Parts: sequence; structure tokens; C-alpha cells
Amino acid sequence: MEFDDVILGRRSIRGYKPDPVPRALIEEIITLAMRAPSSMNTQPWNFYVIAGEPLNRIRAGNTERMVAGVPQSREFRTGQPFAGHHRDRQVQVAKQLFSAMGIARDDKDKRQDWVLRGFRQFDAPVCIIVTYDRVLDGSDDTPFDCGAVTTALVNAAWSRGLGAVINSQGIMQSPVVREHAGIADDQIIMKSIALGWPDHDFPANAVVSERKSVKDATVFVGFEE
Repeated sequence: MEFDDVILGRRSIRGYKPDPVPRALIEEIITLAMRAPSSMNTQPWNFYVIAGEPLNRIRAGNTERMVAGVPQSREFRTGQPFAGHHRDRQVQVAKQLFSAMGIARDDKDKRQDWVLRGFRQFDAPVCIIVTYDRVLDGSDDTPFDCGAVTTALVNAAWSRGLGAVINSQGIMQSPVVREHAGIADDQIIMKSIALGWPDHDFPANAVVSERKSVKDATVFVGFEE
């Protein structure tokens, strides 16, 4: 694909075919992603790529704990609930997704099932857990750098015909993830990425979220009109 086609065409994929993804292809994608910039070339990121039975154990553990009401234990802070324009955008994309999936506002069962899909890593055949070195905890540059490599990774995956969605629900029960992924104690769990071949018949995969305009997002200083 041309670069513009990747950037403009990519969207979050929340429904996947069960087909496995070759390890060599994932290694190729991660190699591309790690060309992302980082503060003073620190490259703080690491990746745990999970499939098969270990991933199934994470799905089950996440779901069981959330249904049982176990408080979330995400290691990277969530911050305050969204408000204002940020909340509006959150609600808007939720409306798009629920509409695509035919989930009515008062259908609690379908809404809960949709939420639980996130804790199951959207039933994708692969999950990539992005971590960073614990010795860098507290540095604002480090999560910024991990965001850069994660963006590069999902774009690289799209360029190879794979779909992905960056997902926080899949790591909210961090003890489950840490145990079954074998994540080292010197790592902080930051994000998860569901990865696989897109199921083009899954309605939510057609959803394209709206974007702010350049005019709304940008201030130009020192330019002549």
C-alpha cells in the first residue's frame, strides 16, 4: 500500500477471522513499528505476543473477574473520566458502533456482551501486550514513545492486510495478564492490541470514526495568509 492509503484507510477492527497469524509476519510488523521515534533513542518498549491457550486463559480470567465485580487493576493510570468535547467524541463513536451492531439503547444484555468482547481481546487470534521498562516509570516521555510505536504497529499491520484495535479493557485485570503472558517484574503493562485477519462481514468493522478538522486542531504561528 501507499503510505496515504494506510493512514486514510486504517480503522479499528473489532471482529476477526479465527485464522492464525504467522509468527514471521508479526515479527516483520514489529520490526517496522520499532522504527518509530523515541526520546533520545531510549526505545523503552517491549512486546509480549500471545496466542493459543495462554490467550484463552487471559480471556477467561479477565471476563470472570470483571463479571464478579473485581476492581480493575490497570497499571498505567487511566486519569479522570472524559468530559466536554472528549466525552462527546467517546459517545459518538459508541453510538456508531451500537448502531452498526444493532444494539438498542435499552438492550442491557447485548451492551454487556459488547463490553465483554473488549476483555476477551475482541476474540482476535493474537494479542500484543505493550510494556515499558519499570526503571522509566514516572517519565512522561516514556508513554509518549510507547504511543508512537503502538501507532506504527497498527499501521504496519494494516499495510500487510491485518486488522488491529488498541485496547485498554484487555489489560484492566493486570494480574491475569501478567501471569498467563509471563510478563517480567521489571515491566509496566501499558496497552494491549488485538490483532488478526479482519472479518469483513462483522458490522462494526465498517465503522469509521470522525476526525477533528485541521482548522479545529491547529494553530499556525508566523505564517502569512
